[in-house]
Amino acid sequence: MTTVHFTCSDCAQTIEVNDAMRETILDAGCPVCTAAATKEDFVATCE
Repeated sequence: MTTVHFTCSDCAQTIEVNDAMRETILDAGCPVCTAAATKEDFVATCE
């Protein structure tokens, strides 16, 4: 199973996200500090 984590480059908050959350963060920014997010802020890991 693949897990995706978002880490904000501004506030360093890390959260596990699903596909819908990933798209929302890319559109709206970090849910904590609203900093712009890029695809590089997401890391997928296999469990």
